[in-house]
Amino acid sequence: MKEIFIAATDRGGLEDLVSPIFGRAPTFTLVEVEDGKIQDVQVLSNPYKDAPSGAGIQAAQLVASRGPRAVFAGNFGPNVSGVLSQAGVEMVPASDMPVREAVERYLQGELSSTPGGMAPGFGMGPGMGRGMGGGMGRGSGMGRGMGRGAGMGRGMGYGQMGWPPYPPGASIPPGEPAPAEDPNTLRDRISRLEEELSKIKRKLKELGGE
Repeated sequence: MKEIFIAATDRGGLEDLVSPIFGRAPTFTLVEVEDGKIQDVQVLSNPYKDAPSGAGIQAAQLVASRGPRAVFAGNFGPNVSGVLSQAGVEMVPASDMPVREAVERYLQGELSSTPGGMAPGFGMGPGMGRGMGGGMGRGSGMGRGMGRGAGMGRGMGYGQMGWPPYPPGASIPPGEPAPAEDPNTLRDRISRLEEELSKIKRKLKELGGE
């Protein structure tokens, strides 16, 4: 018999909805399946939902200690993904659907795990801006130059710098802490942006565009 943990939005159970977040989900619904069918259901309170910090990691360690087959939630942060991946637990992105539906669709092969536990479109690979790097001027002009470089931003995808994997402008689900950046990281990013802007201005001047 295999276990599946589902982060739930409220009191848990098969009729509750799958939570869009993992670490601070109020409850986890534990579903035991055998021969492709639901055999038993339990609801476990998440003791770390109000933790001042480290809620995701602690919740992931708690879940991983049970050795489940899979865990469902809307998205999993990089720290949570690391813990669950190391434990060999599948991470299945799913939200805004009843727990029962999510489990049944998973058992029927309609839902599957994704690398890093990120929902489609929120990858953890090369992130914002494979563009304005070393590609300036590699072609016959501005057209082929900008965007061919692997410069600034490479690897700065959502979820890689310690905040949840939400795109710019997206609202953060209730209960999820606001992103926080280290001042040194911000200064480093600003410095690189200023350097790239300076390169662009010089190139425009060379081309007679300024």
